[in-house]
Amino acid sequence: MMRSITKIGYVSLAVLVGLPAFAKPPAEIDMIMPVLEIDRVIAERVVELVRKDSGVQINLVPLPEGTTSALDALEAGYGDIAFAPNTGRFRDGISTVIPLYPSVLHIVTDKDRPANSLDELLRGATVYAGPQDSITRALTKGVVDGLEFAPGEVAFANNRDDAFDVIVIYAPIDRDRVMNDPLLKDVKWFSFGRPEDVGNGSMVDLAVLLNPRLRPFVIPMNTFGAATPEPVVTLAVDNLLVARAGLEDSVIYDLYAEILRVRPALFGDRPELYQPLDERVAEANFLYSLHPGALAFIKRDEPTMIERYSGVAEVVVTLMVGLVSGIFAVIKIYRIRRKNRLDEFLVEVIDIRNSLKPDSSADERAAAMASIRALQDRAFELLVDEKLAADDSFRIFTELSNNTIDRIKEQRV
Repeated sequence: MMRSITKIGYVSLAVLVGLPAFAKPPAEIDMIMPVLEIDRVIAERVVELVRKDSGVQINLVPLPEGTTSALDALEAGYGDIAFAPNTGRFRDGISTVIPLYPSVLHIVTDKDRPANSLDELLRGATVYAGPQDSITRALTKGVVDGLEFAPGEVAFANNRDDAFDVIVIYAPIDRDRVMNDPLLKDVKWFSFGRPEDVGNGSMVDLAVLLNPRLRPFVIPMNTFGAATPEPVVTLAVDNLLVARAGLEDSVIYDLYAEILRVRPALFGDRPELYQPLDERVAEANFLYSLHPGALAFIKRDEPTMIERYSGVAEVVVTLMVGLVSGIFAVIKIYRIRRKNRLDEFLVEVIDIRNSLKPDSSADERAAAMASIRALQDRAFELLVDEKLAADDSFRIFTELSNNTIDRIKEQRV
């Protein structure tokens, strides 16, 4: 017996020791390193925060050689997730996971350069708008084409070290980095107008109309010190965490939960990047389709069909119970009324019987029997018209009236 107990103990210990081997391993996800330095800092912070107490491990991987677009790399299978602005062209192989923070359109130029309009600012200028194949470069070229400049009237610099007159870039608000950047000394921010112009048919409103994924954004005065003495009206676009469409739903489900968990810490030191997560994420105007794993997480607390319509069902059931109860009440009242009519006939028969005396004449007896038969005729007519019920009460009335007639005939009344 003791040997058996010892054996069981060893088996139990082996199971306990072996349990970790059967635990679900952390899901490994490769994130493509962002091109912009500020985005890289945020990506590194995301990796650091998610690594703690998590079932998800994110590895930062560089862009493959010869590729300048993280989205191209994702579609080619070089990574699993990446940062991407919510603008550009739709891609079948890319899915949205979650919006992270806004990227703001910054248009910066020398203090002495005329900038009363965008046309005046860009005419004859050399513009730096990020690397050649970047989304910011493509958007800026679209703006230049829309202003219908002559060929060569606006040139583009490919590197930040090249000489240029204007900087155009989508980037998060990063006050400390801007204030300490030697390249951004003695510059000014271009504004599309005044804050009160927004919503009144301004140029910003036109840009949002033509691209609904953009939204007006006001950089408050003095955000970048002397470079922004007045509020700057510009545009912003959500920076998204995107994934290759084929990534497993369960992995994205866990990743969505982890991003929600680390959001307070991620933006704790950078409150200017924080934006509330819209409750209607599933209905947001994303460039890329929402990943099924993200949608599954968003919908996890939504009521089931039974829960959704339980309130309606309760009302319907209550109404049905009330209706059935009402029908039974009406039937009961109807039956009582029919019984009351029959009771009146019974009382009349008894009154006729009691009105006769032992010495009543033959005429009086004949009149009494005629009255009872008249009552019977009326009762049967009401029975045919369903105003009386053919129940025990009617049977009692019939027996009582017939017995009374028989006793009158026998003169035993």
